[in-house]
Amino acid sequence: MTESIIDTATGLTDLLRTYLRRFTSAANAYDGSIRHAGALEELLADYSRFVTNPGNEASFRLFAAAAETGEVVEQLRTQSARCVAVIEKYRALRLLEGTAGAQGYFANIESCITEEFGAVAPRKDSKVLLVGSGSFPMTLLNVAALTGASTLGIHIDAESIDLGRRVVAQLGEGLDIALDGRSIHELDFIAEATHIVISSTVSVKYELLHQMHGLTREDVVVAMRFGDGLKSLFNYPMQEVDPALWRLAETIRRPEQVFDIALYVKQRPSRKDV
Repeated sequence: MTESIIDTATGLTDLLRTYLRRFTSAANAYDGSIRHAGALEELLADYSRFVTNPGNEASFRLFAAAAETGEVVEQLRTQSARCVAVIEKYRALRLLEGTAGAQGYFANIESCITEEFGAVAPRKDSKVLLVGSGSFPMTLLNVAALTGASTLGIHIDAESIDLGRRVVAQLGEGLDIALDGRSIHELDFIAEATHIVISSTVSVKYELLHQMHGLTREDVVVAMRFGDGLKSLFNYPMQEVDPALWRLAETIRRPEQVFDIALYVKQRPSRKDV
């Protein structure tokens, strides 16, 4: 569908409206079975290729500068995020039924998980929190398996928590992985976390970051997944943070991945000579 570069704002607008219709239909089609899994996998893999194709950046800038395009972008983020949640459910169900694979969208995500924190990667004594863990908590499985760290994932959807626990029971034997449906304010773990990952499809991630400041330890590192420019069609973009609370320590750009990563650390108070 998107093998050729879209070189006009009008062509891009038409394409994005088509994607929006397809995403909405695919999300609404989820019925607890894997009947529609193949079609959604192809759609998300195609969209992933589209948003990582630098040849589409120029037409996106023209599109973004046009009037009344913001609503389409917001709807695309919402509906594509719904589809990401559904595709994770499909993958979990496939695993539990005896078949699983890492293709298209999943292959794109998995290829950068181990690079999430750059030079401050988790170790065995780390405690890692994932906000928006989904039905197939790949990040937690990878981090726990590679480092032995203690991990916790939280998600607002009860079905995702249930499926995620079943996935962890099957793939994560012996690993320190827990899943929880509570909010960050209700977690004892938040005060112990050394590393926090916030998923790119969490719409309120910067509000959560602000709330986390008073709940977390002073040396916590937060990996905020985000997407700017063309990638903002699939992710919520980077925002300014309160400079009195957080400092952007590093931005990890991944041109071939669907999201980039912003690493935040707590702002240390300046010392004044007495």
